[in-house]
Amino acid sequence: MTDHRPIDIALENRLMSHGIYVTECTLLSDRNDAVDERDSVADLPDGTGFALEYETVTETPGVGSDEVGAVVRTLLDIANEHGWTPGRLEATSTTTDGTVRGHWHVERAWFDGLGLEVDDVEFSQRVLETRRTESDG
Repeated sequence: MTDHRPIDIALENRLMSHGIYVTECTLLSDRNDAVDERDSVADLPDGTGFALEYETVTETPGVGSDEVGAVVRTLLDIANEHGWTPGRLEATSTTTDGTVRGHWHVERAWFDGLGLEVDDVEFSQRVLETRRTESDG
């Protein structure tokens, strides 16, 4: 079955079981606009980057490795199902009242190299090292 939903809907549908709810998803491209119905999962080209904002229902003050892992694994699962490689991912985690808990990102080169020159452990370490809070600047 082909998935023709926008990427933000596909992500949210799968992330809800982790207590993660997508609140905004913007393409990182020359278009630089919000994802809409034209941007179905099946039509995204390799290297499509995203700025993703999501809220969590956790009491933890910072961004945890479990939530980062859930978002990255979900994005990779969707990408693999449709034969494309994600570009840069810039993520912002908020509480349900909108308070920013932190930011993290994945470089496009890390996605491109995953399983080739970058193994799963190194990939995870790189991503987790990007976590920062508002007070980190």
